[in-house]
Amino acid sequence: MSLLSTTLAIPAATPFPNPSAAALTAAGRDVPRVLAIAGSDPSGGAGIQADLKSIAAHGGYGMAAITALTAQNTRGVTAVHVPPASFLAQQLAAISDDIHVDAVKIGMLGDAEVIAAVRTWLEKVRPAVVVLDPVMVATSGDRLLQESAEAALRNLVPLAHLVTPNLAELAMLLEEDVQDTWEAALEQGRRLADATGTAVLVKGGHLQGSSCPDALIGPAGMLSADVVEIPGERVATRNSHGTGCSLSSAMATVQAQVGNWEAALREVKPWLAGALAASDVLEVGTGNGPVHHFHHIRKALRPGDFTAQLRKDADVHLEAIYALDFIEGLASGTLPENEFAYYLAQDAIYLNGYSRVLARASALAPTEAEQLFWAGSARQCLEVESELHRSWLSTRTVRPQLGPVTKAYVDHLTAASASGSYAVLAAAVLPCFWLYADAGKALHARFLADGEPAGHPYAEWLRTYADEDFAAATRRAIAMVDDAARKASDDERQAMATAFRQSCRLEVEFFDAPRLHS
Repeated sequence: MSLLSTTLAIPAATPFPNPSAAALTAAGRDVPRVLAIAGSDPSGGAGIQADLKSIAAHGGYGMAAITALTAQNTRGVTAVHVPPASFLAQQLAAISDDIHVDAVKIGMLGDAEVIAAVRTWLEKVRPAVVVLDPVMVATSGDRLLQESAEAALRNLVPLAHLVTPNLAELAMLLEEDVQDTWEAALEQGRRLADATGTAVLVKGGHLQGSSCPDALIGPAGMLSADVVEIPGERVATRNSHGTGCSLSSAMATVQAQVGNWEAALREVKPWLAGALAASDVLEVGTGNGPVHHFHHIRKALRPGDFTAQLRKDADVHLEAIYALDFIEGLASGTLPENEFAYYLAQDAIYLNGYSRVLARASALAPTEAEQLFWAGSARQCLEVESELHRSWLSTRTVRPQLGPVTKAYVDHLTAASASGSYAVLAAAVLPCFWLYADAGKALHARFLADGEPAGHPYAEWLRTYADEDFAAATRRAIAMVDDAARKASDDERQAMATAFRQSCRLEVEFFDAPRLHS
């Protein structure tokens, strides 16, 4: 008689029938009620705490029955307290007497009496989805199951629909040596599935190398193939605390929704890889830190967050503008007239193109107030252009010709207009409001620093920079871009920031173009 047939026989109970995919899909719930039966981790990275986070991350309603209390952190477990098994039985009865349990995830059980209490409850309630994570040894190497309870845990495996051991636990369930190759681990998974009638998720996380595959192995007819292998790449991080807990509870939740183990794993595996990849941002502990369960949920921007970041980009370019010879000459009155005339000629050409882009922003704007704002700004541009021609350019021997910087700027804005994204276009046109208003304010202040100088050739022009109406329009444009960013996707916000920075760079080049032209 083989070792497995001795240690895994269950004379007192029959294994749970594995429900068909069709049956579970028919009974699937958008918000499954998932019960985690596991130990508590006060550091929040593993155990019940990780289970509840995983369940919530996948849209389930999490419940918890505590099997053990641990004193642990990211560096290890220092103590374990197992409350009376009778109290666990009371917890389980209180839940199932009142709430229908769609799925169960079982984690740390601690000792044989606790395992017996869970087994008795399972045989009575018979949940449709049972996932057993046979917690025996923590990632840190600390033992989390009494040696005397190992046989009881082995006998619990057939009452689960899926068991999710790591490689060390897989070997312990079979009372064999730990395997260090993927092929040997799969063979152990096959033997465990055959002996118990339970699907086994063989995990490659503890193997050496850059690859990190997972594989489902199940009884005949349960899966689409004898072995369903899903490849993956190892995530380089020291933060893997609670990975097994998180995976098993996520699998229970998704299985209750979709009724297909393979589909569940294909959803959960990339989520867990992302949780590992994003774990560093949590900055929890000095040892083996937790994963980021909610990495996939986009953080909502608060009003002002996005434009505050844009402001940092704008400040760099404003400093570059302030350092230009053109700005210094304009403020002091020493700017050669031919450079000023070139600047005005390019400004007239630019404003004509800018007005068309603003009109496009008006057409894309989501609200009537925004449509009116951009349309009014487009009209103002045309009026300013006409005034430039009438009061300045018509009296000077300058022939407006499209310069390379002006062309690049208008082409950039036209491309943003053609993107079809209101948010991206609004971000692209913002620097012409924001940088121009701030640079103008600084210029006007320098112009009036010692009182308005007599005979300043550009005095009339500099006085216009104190226009409060334009300052108010700038504030409105900033607010509208910020509002658009809070409604945009991550990719669209990235495109907004890129378009804004490009416009800022072109603003600097636009002010410097007269010097390069002369």
